[in-house]
Amino acid sequence: MRIFHLNCGTDCPLDGALFDGRSLGPLGRIVCHCLLIETDAHGLVLVDTGYGLRDVAHPHHRPDPRITLPWRMMLNIRLHERDTAIRQIEARGHRAGDVRHIIATHLDFDHAGGLEDFPNATVHVMQREYDDATGPRAGVVARNRWRPRQLDDVQRWQRYGARGERWFGFDAVRDLDGLPPEILMVPLPGHTWGHAGVALRQDDGRWLLHAGDAYFLSRRDAAGAAALHAGAARLSAADGGRRHRAARQPATAAPAVDRAPRDGDRHLHARSGRAGAVAGGNVVVGFRRPGLDPG
Repeated sequence: MRIFHLNCGTDCPLDGALFDGRSLGPLGRIVCHCLLIETDAHGLVLVDTGYGLRDVAHPHHRPDPRITLPWRMMLNIRLHERDTAIRQIEARGHRAGDVRHIIATHLDFDHAGGLEDFPNATVHVMQREYDDATGPRAGVVARNRWRPRQLDDVQRWQRYGARGERWFGFDAVRDLDGLPPEILMVPLPGHTWGHAGVALRQDDGRWLLHAGDAYFLSRRDAAGAAALHAGAARLSAADGGRRHRAARQPATAAPAVDRAPRDGDRHLHARSGRAGAVAGGNVVVGFRRPGLDPG
């Protein structure tokens, strides 16, 4: 299994460090961090899609825009066709049909905009997230964060409840239909109530946790930061008696909001070699409360 980190869209909101915790200028830099996974027997797998081709071409087409103009302006979204997942996958010599599975951490517009670029893929998502995104959306935030126009052409949904076996200190973990046991969904409610992370067991035995938008700035929620750090540490320290064991290798948490991946990145390097080290940049683990942040 080969894992590549993609930046499938960039937001550059005003107030810089107030948004991303690290920018020195007036504009922040928040990337749509997606994973492309090459498997030997299950084709290509995407974790999130970022913005898609239709978002770039017609982001505000009425009566039901894919991205609302107030949110576009607030986040200062930079839409470029070259950044879409489909164009980056094509640049690697693949086609849209090679993507057989997409795992959605959640369905906010900046994570799900490219789903329709892969019409043959099965989209794996938590049932609660699907219900919230496709059902009645009460309130300003809900109406702006979930955009039905991005979802209405998706034909293959696979939905999951939040129940599952305990796993390295997390309350539940879910195997995914049609995917190997090295790829797991970890319910992480908070940013939305149906939010989830995706855990990947790498070829060297280490686990990589893509924490979606549960991973942001620790100053927003110190308790959430400690919880996710502790979960990552348990991945490393767990004994070999469990079915999904960590082989006593360091676990890495992959940030959903961080720097743009550099060419040739195979993984984001941890800041230290200790168990549970956190990957990348100056961003540290944290949680956002549901309903406050659009993406």
